[in-house]
Amino acid sequence: MDTLLGAPCPDMRRMGPLDLAFVGDGIYDLLAREYLLKDGPCPVKKLHLQKTALVCCKAQARALGGLWEELSESERDIALRGRNAHVGHVPKNADIADYHGATALEALFGWLYMTGEYKRARELFLMAAKILEQDYSKHS
Repeated sequence: MDTLLGAPCPDMRRMGPLDLAFVGDGIYDLLAREYLLKDGPCPVKKLHLQKTALVCCKAQARALGGLWEELSESERDIALRGRNAHVGHVPKNADIADYHGATALEALFGWLYMTGEYKRARELFLMAAKILEQDYSKHS
C-alpha cells in the first residue's frame, strides 16, 4: 500500500503511537480545513479560529469520547496506545487528560491514514465534527 504521496507505507509494526500521532495531527488538521470550506469561501481569519476550535486538545479529547462506541476493536486498541504513550511534555495551556485524549485521537487518524483507510478517516472526522457542533450549540 502507498501513502497519498506515493511513498510505500512503512512497516506498521515499527510505528509507535507517537509516530502515528505525528501523522494523525496533520491528517486531522487537513480534514478540519476541508470541512470548514464545505460551504464555500470564508475570511481566512474566521477559518483559522474555527479550525483552531476543532483541533485543540479539549475538542479532540471530546471528539474521541463521543466516537468511542463507533470504533472497532482495532481502532480502540490504537487509540488506547496513543492515550497511554509517554508524551514527554504537556503544553502549559492544556489539561493533561485532554492532551492524552488528543494524542489518542491523532494516533487513530495517523493509523487510518498509514493503512490507507482514508474513507474511514473522513467518516470518523465527520462524526467528530457533528459531536463538537452539538456540544458547541449546547454551550452557546
